[in-house]
Amino acid sequence: MTMTGTATSFTAPEAVPATPSRPYDPRYDPLLAPDPGAGRAYAPTWWVASAGTPPEDDGPLVQDIDVDVAIVGSGATGMSTALYLAQEHGIRATVLEANQAAWGCSSRSGGQGQNASGRLKRSQWIARWGFDTAKKLDAEIRAGFENFKALTQQIDCDAFDGGHLYLAHRREKLPVLAAEAALMRDTFGYATRMMSAEEVRSDYCDERETVGAMFEAEGVGIHPLKFTFGLLRRARALGVKVHTSSPVQGWQTIDGVHHLRTPGGTVRARRVAVCTGGYTGQALSPLLKNRVMPILSNSVVTRELTEAELKATNFRSKTFLTDTRTLRFYYRLLEGNRLQIGSRSSVSGADAEAPVHLKLLTDAIARKFPPLANIRIDHSWWGWVDMSHDMMPRITQPDASKKIWYAVGYGGNGVSFSTWAGKRLAERIAGRDAGREVFELPIYDSPLPFPNVMGLVESQAFAPFRRMGQRMLYKWYWLKDEK
Repeated sequence: MTMTGTATSFTAPEAVPATPSRPYDPRYDPLLAPDPGAGRAYAPTWWVASAGTPPEDDGPLVQDIDVDVAIVGSGATGMSTALYLAQEHGIRATVLEANQAAWGCSSRSGGQGQNASGRLKRSQWIARWGFDTAKKLDAEIRAGFENFKALTQQIDCDAFDGGHLYLAHRREKLPVLAAEAALMRDTFGYATRMMSAEEVRSDYCDERETVGAMFEAEGVGIHPLKFTFGLLRRARALGVKVHTSSPVQGWQTIDGVHHLRTPGGTVRARRVAVCTGGYTGQALSPLLKNRVMPILSNSVVTRELTEAELKATNFRSKTFLTDTRTLRFYYRLLEGNRLQIGSRSSVSGADAEAPVHLKLLTDAIARKFPPLANIRIDHSWWGWVDMSHDMMPRITQPDASKKIWYAVGYGGNGVSFSTWAGKRLAERIAGRDAGREVFELPIYDSPLPFPNVMGLVESQAFAPFRRMGQRMLYKWYWLKDEK
């Protein structure tokens, strides 16, 4: 980064010019690569295979343009921000997407829309910020979930409003779940309850590892790509422009105007919103460098289960499930009677294709649903999760002197809250946040925290050392989870 007068400039290394549907790169790593490529094909996910024909977009940028608001990233956060800017504030934004529409998290996630945002539970909110703030944060997250639920009823996205089962995989996890269930019920007013292993197996599915569960009624499973395609169609109908194959490869701010360089032209924008999730490259903006730790998550979808297999596993619901491992598994029965299961994966993109990560999931299927051991896997993929360093997202303007906002850091719990984050981000961009109490909540009133280990994390060269720490943590988590 160089600074000259009122101009702040950054130029990323030159990238290959955009070519529609260049091959998917399974080894891409946002911690190390300057950008996610240009015009690359989707990951080979079940969502891509079953979403139907993608909606029309505006293709690659082919000339320099001037816009009021530019949004970087066309996932659920970026598209909902664009939608609400147009729908509620009369602002027609221009969305820049490096590859295909909803190419990142929104075409790879588990599709589990929980009443949550970030990794922390409500008991942890109280411990960190106190009871009053936790109550206000709960009201905000709940409003976001209800907004998401309403959208799933308006958009064709295979929505299943069946709640969420949090399964204890070891007996010592039950008291922790019971305490959280009581807190959610008695303090926050939810109808959360505990269930025995026998109730889970008779009423939902014969999951063999569970020793009990916490059930929360707030949970909607969706087809995340169909959902985001629905947001995109709505936004474009209101005049939003969506330019695919248009990665931001350089960013220069001159006299308050942001010059976003793409392979086909430069976007000169008065205001910029960054909605890149787990695909936030280190080179995109100094405001986001090292603020998010990208974590890989793997997912598979099986062939269709036969009637005999459905009977043997006693699947009676498409309610989604999560277990209590630190490196948790998330799973559910999809439309069409396919089993989906996911969990954490490789530490780095270079190792993402190693067979051991697929085996982690197929072994889990065999443990949890023995009749499905060795079932054929039809789709296997991985994607990057945007983990913030304090486990909670930020929807904020990190520097009041710069007209730049971002909404990132969901930590794998952004399926439902990302659309509400887009709504709040739109309000902030439109200048409707001043003096409003809701924007004093922790997820709104501060930037993403910055890790600092003897000043070394600030350096790109320190990235491999963060990965070494992650490997050690994974080994420790495995010992805690399994031993």
